[in-house]
Amino acid sequence: MESKKTKKEIVKLLLKQDLNETNEQELMELLFDSNVAIDVEKQEDAVLTFGEKVADKISAICGSWTFILLFIIFLIGWMVLNAYVLVNAPDPYPFILLNLVLSCVAALQAPIIMMSQNRQAKKDSLRNQNDYRTDLKSELIIEVLHDQISTLIKNQNAILKYIEQEKQNKEQNKIV
Repeated sequence: MESKKTKKEIVKLLLKQDLNETNEQELMELLFDSNVAIDVEKQEDAVLTFGEKVADKISAICGSWTFILLFIIFLIGWMVLNAYVLVNAPDPYPFILLNLVLSCVAALQAPIIMMSQNRQAKKDSLRNQNDYRTDLKSELIIEVLHDQISTLIKNQNAILKYIEQEKQNKEQNKIV
């Protein structure tokens, strides 16, 4: 009885379904019939705000080698133009304007990337919860199957014992 109550509480807690007083068979049928696995990617993508979509796009772009290489080319080009090519350079050495631009880019880019990382962490947490519920359901189902197999083996042994007794009875009847 104690094991049934524990399973019922676990199912209530993790599957978040209200259960009336049921026997173990109904509880297992509920477990077998209900889906606990969810597609975290689809669920999360369905509720993305515009800002979260933008943050993901910016993080994807800024976290790529293409962006890094293009940004290095931009920096070198800026320095070459202002140090050697342009006569009246708008940002001569030590490139104070470039330093200001880089500071502004870093100040804006960091929180945007952090927003994307926070959302990714939330998605990972949902994925972990989903895995846990799925593992729990599998564990409970395997436990029930194990119990059923044990019952089948006991019944099979009883049948074999009965058959052996019947053979012995027939042999004794032949002897007498």
